Amino acid sequence: MEKIGIIDLGSNSARLVIVDMFGDGHFMVADELKESVRLGQDMDRDGFLKPQRVAETIRTLKMFKRLCDASGVEQIIAVATAAVRRAKNQRSFLDEIQATCGIRVNVLSEEEEATLVYRGVINSMEIPKGIILEIGGGSTKVIYYNRRSILNFVTLPFGAVTLTDLFAEDGVSPEEQTAKIGEFFTEQFKKIEWLASVEPDTQMIGVGGSFRNLYKINSIIRKYPLNIVHNYQFTVEDFNAVYEMVRVLDVEKRKRIRGLSPARADIMPAALAIIKAFTDYLHIESFTIGGCGLREGLMFNYAIPLTVERPISDVLSYSLSTLVKYYGCDEKHVEHVVHLAIQLFKQLRVLHKFPRIYLKVLKIAASLHDCGLRVRYYGHQRHSRYLILNSGIYGATHREIVLAAFVAGCHRKEDVSPADWNRYKDIVTEEDLDIVKKLGVLLRIAECLDRTGLGMVAGLNCDVLGDSVIMKTELAGDASLEIRQAMAAGAEFKRAFKKNLEIL
Repeated sequence: MEKIGIIDLGSNSARLVIVDMFGDGHFMVADELKESVRLGQDMDRDGFLKPQRVAETIRTLKMFKRLCDASGVEQIIAVATAAVRRAKNQRSFLDEIQATCGIRVNVLSEEEEATLVYRGVINSMEIPKGIILEIGGGSTKVIYYNRRSILNFVTLPFGAVTLTDLFAEDGVSPEEQTAKIGEFFTEQFKKIEWLASVEPDTQMIGVGGSFRNLYKINSIIRKYPLNIVHNYQFTVEDFNAVYEMVRVLDVEKRKRIRGLSPARADIMPAALAIIKAFTDYLHIESFTIGGCGLREGLMFNYAIPLTVERPISDVLSYSLSTLVKYYGCDEKHVEHVVHLAIQLFKQLRVLHKFPRIYLKVLKIAASLHDCGLRVRYYGHQRHSRYLILNSGIYGATHREIVLAAFVAGCHRKEDVSPADWNRYKDIVTEEDLDIVKKLGVLLRIAECLDRTGLGMVAGLNCDVLGDSVIMKTELAGDASLEIRQAMAAGAEFKRAFKKNLEIL
């Protein structure tokens, strides 16, 4: 297994991500290190990276290099963005990094940076039409896409760090400062002619450290039960509440806000002012936070070179395949259980009457039903539930992830305690519990029908006759064990569907 290191040298922070490459286009983050270097601070005065910031960055990169060497990293991909791109002393800075750290840094153009952010988003989210707002330390990017192609993008040469420096006036209150930044950015947006053509049904996606911190603050306020930033849904009403809370506080008081990184406390009001100006200007009512951006764009490019030309066509299937490999599941067994579960769902639609969206939930649960074996065999369905809840599945909403986790937790027996279910009451409803139990029974039967993992039950034909469901199996060999195991779910099937189960 190959290990690569990705270094993202931004205007606010430097970040190292160590990635395990499995082959076949799949990868998983293995380690991460972040340092606040503030490389872009005070640049607006003369356009030069300051000696103190350069020294701090060099120290950080040496530390990154030591961790890469200790971790067995075979290749380092290092990129720099706005601050280095604009620096008048760029060449001497890059030469010093090469000489002292042995790291070659590629300075991204505005187009390259925007494209990588887009690739991180489009290969990890099932949002067909979106407008991405990415706030960095030294720049802000707006990227508009539809039908998996970029339509327009712009990079504004102002970010959370540079705006904080630009509007840092003695005697001006934090509230007045954010108001001025908001007015300034509204004027910047007015200059972008194509923003007027953004269609009303376009989904806003927020990317970057400020959005991740925003999620942490809001999730603590809401007591949100999932620790997953990717695909977190944010209403503008909730955002405005956080904005009004943060903007009136001085730096020391902001540092005490739960969820807000102390290293970001001074620049957070500027970032929030940008978001406020953007949502007001485009009349946005809600947005989604994306956990993937530039660094993930680099990972996708390296692992799947074809993504340079076109995005992954099925984000969810790709993500599930990655997790199946990562958790060491039996891939043939998983594939067959998914196949049988889908057949059951489609052929028994007359009973459950679920729309197609729940087939997606069942697919997630069937794909990862055995991932808990990585923890322990006994009670592994509960371990599977936990892992699904914490795996950060691409292409699935938080509600779909929670439902799938509980469905997978039912694949050995009906196993949903009221305490466990109520923990997620802000994401799922009481009515959803009936859905979980019905899909859980279908998954249990599908899993039992491949109990040996040899594919003895090749297919199914289900008939609903009176008070019974007759499942006729298409066999590829002796399936006596599979049928016996599946029939043991008869009592649960009857409770869920009010029908007797017969398997032939």
